[in-house]
Amino acid sequence: MAKKKSGTVLRYNRWGYIFLIPFIVVFIIFQLIPLISTIYNSFFEHYFKNGLTEVGPTFIGIQNYATLFTTGDLPKYLGNTMIMWIIGFVPQILLSLLLGAWFSDPSLRLKHQQFFKTVIYLPNLIMASAFAMLFFTLFSDGGPINSLLMQMGILSEPYKFLSHAGSARSLVGFMNFLMWFGNTTILLLAGMLGIDTSLYEAAEVDGATSTQVFFKITLPLLRPILVYVMVTSLIGGLQMYDVPQILTNGQGNPARTTMTLIMYLNKHLYSKNYGLGGALSVILFIVTGILSVIVFKMNQASEK
Repeated sequence: MAKKKSGTVLRYNRWGYIFLIPFIVVFIIFQLIPLISTIYNSFFEHYFKNGLTEVGPTFIGIQNYATLFTTGDLPKYLGNTMIMWIIGFVPQILLSLLLGAWFSDPSLRLKHQQFFKTVIYLPNLIMASAFAMLFFTLFSDGGPINSLLMQMGILSEPYKFLSHAGSARSLVGFMNFLMWFGNTTILLLAGMLGIDTSLYEAAEVDGATSTQVFFKITLPLLRPILVYVMVTSLIGGLQMYDVPQILTNGQGNPARTTMTLIMYLNKHLYSKNYGLGGALSVILFIVTGILSVIVFKMNQASEK
């Protein structure tokens, strides 16, 4: 009888592996093979001279990596990427936590919650390219924002938002904030709604304030989702491309202060320098892994 039951379980388990086959096939074809190919190509000199004459592929070891680090551009573009990610992520997580706490608090009895949740999430559905074109028009030298500020007497002449590093980076960060805070709010709200309400009831009986409940109960229990949000946002930030690309016409102006790592990578691919492009992709992969591990370690240290 036991053998028959065991055989039935094995037959059922086999279906699980069968359903995994499509994912495994897609992963191998579209992710694993390109990853291995990129690492392999990063050790070769392979580019098109003057866009016509193909040079290579010639094995040169780690020369491509040495070139990227010695030019001095890589640290600068990594710094640009992280600064613009932080500008967008910090207000995003703070506002999302605040909205999540409001929507999940039954004592507030907020009306029309479904409508507001939909409105909050809507910017996430707009294409980044459309967002960038909108902001490019709004904040151009002769755009509506400058006209409005001049009519109000705040400015005497148009302010060149895209010609100053601080304002250009702030615009990129602000756009990323607007596009993603709705998604972050929904994730955090789902985590908050999953917390056992009896914990809040016990805290209320003990006389805990709303602030104490939030920092002593909600945040600790929300930590796994916060780590997930931080890691996915960090990965998305390192892959930042479309907003600064369109906003600055691919130049990363002013003075390449809005040039991101992916924009830098795109320049190598556009010039068909596959060796340097592959090396930069591998470096980006390693940086993403290291920063993700740091986030996990910081979370584990805070739990102790």
